[in-house]
Amino acid sequence: MSQVLFYIHTEDATDNGLPPYFVQACQLAAYYYQQNKKIFIYTENQQDAFTVDEYLWQFDGDSFVPHNLVGEGPRYGSPVEISWLAPQHPRAILINLSQNIPEFNLNFQQIIDFVPAQEQLKINARMRYSAYKKLGHTLSTQDVATASQESTNQTEDK
Repeated sequence: MSQVLFYIHTEDATDNGLPPYFVQACQLAAYYYQQNKKIFIYTENQQDAFTVDEYLWQFDGDSFVPHNLVGEGPRYGSPVEISWLAPQHPRAILINLSQNIPEFNLNFQQIIDFVPAQEQLKINARMRYSAYKKLGHTLSTQDVATASQESTNQTEDK
């Protein structure tokens, strides 16, 4: 079964107006791309897919992430594909920005999901957590604020 990691967010907004978990999803896609992993970012709808696509284009040249919306780009897709539809090619990592568990979740080795700060979205995340558990996935959580603080402390100690 897949490993599912939920990132828990405590803030609702970022400087650029995107939800923090969208920003983190793009940062994680960049990280996994650098690890030579193929990533599928699943969104709730077409507009969210376009939003993620646009945000990834804003990364500077040193951290560019080759990506495309499903159906665009090379025949077998770029390292990062984005869609509100099922993936067309096998991928190792699913980053779920949808409020539901994708039907194709069993096709991935690793799944990244999010617990946003907004109350209704938290409730939806709890339901996804429970559903992943029932499917037999291995689950873990990471508090974004704690991870960020630990990273800052480690940098200051050096």
